[in-house]
Amino acid sequence: MEDFNKETELQIELSEEIAQGTYSNLAVISHSSSEFVVDFIRIVPGMQKAKVKSRIILTPEHAKRLLHALKDNIEKFEQQNGSIRLQGNPGFLPPIGGIGQA
Repeated sequence: MEDFNKETELQIELSEEIAQGTYSNLAVISHSSSEFVVDFIRIVPGMQKAKVKSRIILTPEHAKRLLHALKDNIEKFEQQNGSIRLQGNPGFLPPIGGIGQA
């Protein structure tokens, strides 16, 4: 029987296409009792429609791990670059007309 307690090195592959990334300036998060869904959207000024560019589905545990990883990275970023300023109420999106689930 394999011992799963042993530390093993995880090798992660990043394809050239995925390495290019996808720009997003809006994330919409929803959840059920068993998963979190994060839709990454790109809003273009002057356009009445915006499409979801990527959807990531996470377990609640992984969503919380992501929260902690983002918090840690934001703190490190701000130590090096200064505080990130948020306009308006943090955690609240201003009204965006025409965006919703189709």
